[in-house]
Amino acid sequence: MSKAKAHKQSAGQPAGTTSSGEIAIVPVRGGVTSKTDRLRVRAAWMYFVEQKTQNEIAEILGIGRVSVVRMLADARARNEVKITIEGDLAEITRIERALEERFGLERAVVAPLSDPNADPIPAISAATGSFVSDVMAAGMSVGVGWGRTLFGSLPFIRARPLADFKVISLLGGVGVARRFNPAEFAWRFARAFQGDGYLIPAPAVVDSVETKTALVERCGLHEILALADTLDAVIVSVGGLASATTFYRGGYLTETVRAALEEKGAVGDILYHFYDIDGQLVDHPINDRVMSVDVDRLRRAPMRILTSGGDDKIDALIGAMKLVEPTVFITDEESARSILALA
Repeated sequence: MSKAKAHKQSAGQPAGTTSSGEIAIVPVRGGVTSKTDRLRVRAAWMYFVEQKTQNEIAEILGIGRVSVVRMLADARARNEVKITIEGDLAEITRIERALEERFGLERAVVAPLSDPNADPIPAISAATGSFVSDVMAAGMSVGVGWGRTLFGSLPFIRARPLADFKVISLLGGVGVARRFNPAEFAWRFARAFQGDGYLIPAPAVVDSVETKTALVERCGLHEILALADTLDAVIVSVGGLASATTFYRGGYLTETVRAALEEKGAVGDILYHFYDIDGQLVDHPINDRVMSVDVDRLRRAPMRILTSGGDDKIDALIGAMKLVEPTVFITDEESARSILALA
């Protein structure tokens, strides 16, 4: 088990701390998996370790102060507050808080892995589906991307009808029918909440800027793209340039173009917008021929959920943090550690 110690000053010491101020948050024996358990541990961590007030914790977690008081009392009753911080959940909580502080996130969700070498996508997908289920609400307009992580989240979404719920696909469909297809994910996501789906009826990438302009201005696509101006939330993933992504396999990105993008410093893409590790779009013609919502529109959404992970996407995720400025980041513990070490 990982262990860490946190010492508190005697002045202003919360009730329940020892005279030496040495505090520990210990997960329930047998593992902690429920949302209630995770929220309780987060509250205890912020109160006892970070020395935040109960009002500050309530604001950060989006709950009432009375709920915070109850959770802190429950944590003590469960003997989760001890002398040292130990256990996997405490380590996950530490990583989440570190990500939130480093990148100014409203929320970080870190999925644990049973094996550091395991494929992290299933774990990230499960965490994404669970989180999205909690934050989707009636009357929302949600823009969605695509990819294996997002597609894998569908079985973990708690389907239910939401009135006046709109889902807007943020990019055109690929030319070849594939499992991980922008239109397919947007349609199935909308269906989970019995909402309306809006698709961009165009390829993901066109042959010229003139073709893109004609499609937007003369074929009515500007009406769909305009929906992105009033989004309540966006949910996107990243593609790594180094690996053979779905985009690459779809035939839009030749090896020559990929090498040219790499030469210009590209590390990944969001909605086929290629960018460098500093979060700047690279100077390459392909960025002008993409049939997807531009990055500025993504950043206007109050809730921006970025979900992805993997050894091949660390640089892409670091760049995406600066490009999209997500409010919520969902990843796995190994990717999170790498990002914190390198960012």
